[in-house]
Parts: sequence; C-alpha cells; structure tokens
Amino acid sequence: MISADEYNFEITFTANFTVLSHTFSAHDKMLQFNVDAVHEKENVAEIIIPRDLFDGEFTILLDGKEIFAQVNKTDRSSVVSIVFDGNGEYTLDITATNYLEKVELEKSNGGGCLIATATFGSELAPQVQQLRELRDNTVLQTESGTSFMTEFNHFYYSFSPAIADYERENAVFKEAVKLTLTPLLTSLTLLQYVDIDSESSMLGYGIGIILLNIGMYFVAPAVLIMKITKRVNIEKLHQIHA
Repeated sequence: MISADEYNFEITFTANFTVLSHTFSAHDKMLQFNVDAVHEKENVAEIIIPRDLFDGEFTILLDGKEIFAQVNKTDRSSVVSIVFDGNGEYTLDITATNYLEKVELEKSNGGGCLIATATFGSELAPQVQQLRELRDNTVLQTESGTSFMTEFNHFYYSFSPAIADYERENAVFKEAVKLTLTPLLTSLTLLQYVDIDSESSMLGYGIGIILLNIGMYFVAPAVLIMKITKRVNIEKLHQIHA
C-alpha cells in the first residue's frame, strides 16, 4: 500500500523473487523496491500500478541502469513486466512522468471504490468493476445522479480509508464486510437491467434501490429481532405459569 497526498493506492507485485522493502517518492514520481533475486537467469516480475498514482512515460532502472520493460495499460492500471538475469540484492526504480494526474477528477466523479477494493482484494475484481461501471455508465449519465455522487463522496471519503486499512489488517473484519456488501451489490445489479433515459427515471429507480436496501439492512433485521424477542417473552411467560 502506498499513501500519497492523503490518498491510498494498492500496488500489486508478483515475482519469482523476494521484495525486501519498498518506498515511494512523490517528488521524484518514483516507486523503489529493494529485491533479492534468487535465479541466475530470468528473474521475472509483474507490477500493477494504479494510473491515478502516476502515469505517462515509464523508466525502469535496476541498480541505476535502465532495463527494458513491457508496459501495458488498462483504463485503471499500468502493468509493468520485467525480466533480468543475475542473483543477489538489487534496487529496482520505476519512475513516471505524471503524478496524481487524474485522482482529483476521479474523486469528484466517484473516486476509487476503497472499501470494495480492500474487501475483494483488487480493483480488477468483478465486484469492483461492477460498481465502477454502474457509477460511470449509469449514475453519472444524469444530472441528479452526478449531484448524488458529489454529496455521497463527501460522506464516503470521510470514513472509507480507515475501514479499508482495517480490512487489510483484520481478516475476520474483512469477511464481515464482504457479507455485508453482498446484498447491496445484488440490489445494484437491478439498475443494469432497466432503461434510465431521464432524470425522473434515475430518481425513481434510485429511490427504489435506496428503499430496498433500507428494508434489507434495517427493517428486516428489526422485524426479525422483534419476533425473536416476542417468542422469548412468550416462552418465559409459559415457564412462569408452569
């Protein structure tokens, strides 16, 4: 995890060697990894870097010497693939030309799905992609949806970084959040099967989804608790009279 200007970013590093430590320099737009390579030939690594963190032209240095790297870009990430020979400890530097270029725009439009990303392990997880596509392709296509997202983000970003960080530290809490999010994600899929072509339809379906989730998360549990309490009280009365 990288923290930069109060934002949190997840870097995924997959390799056939060990990453000993890592640092990030906003001033130099550089990720630095200290690694311990174990193979004489073909030490291989794939590093997935959010384009919100830094983007543009990449330069990869191994102990200060530039090495060839293949960089493939998706809408959200840059995938850096490297291969080098020689065992021992090395310093791997990855620099880019743009820093936090899109993050303010992304945040105003919905930003990263911090809690969902921490819950499902990656911003490329299907559940996270579903939320992002719903936001970009449905909610933000209307003025009312854009206004809702702006207000929602002020609330969401006040607590989501702390929850996401705690999920990464506590596996039990992470599973609890996953169970909690599942009904919400299921209800949101309904918006993918309806035609939202006006402000009124966005408001109507949006209010319907909100009411549905209020019913699932609050009304249904309250009714269940009341029924259980009533049954317990009846059983106590029976025991007293007996």
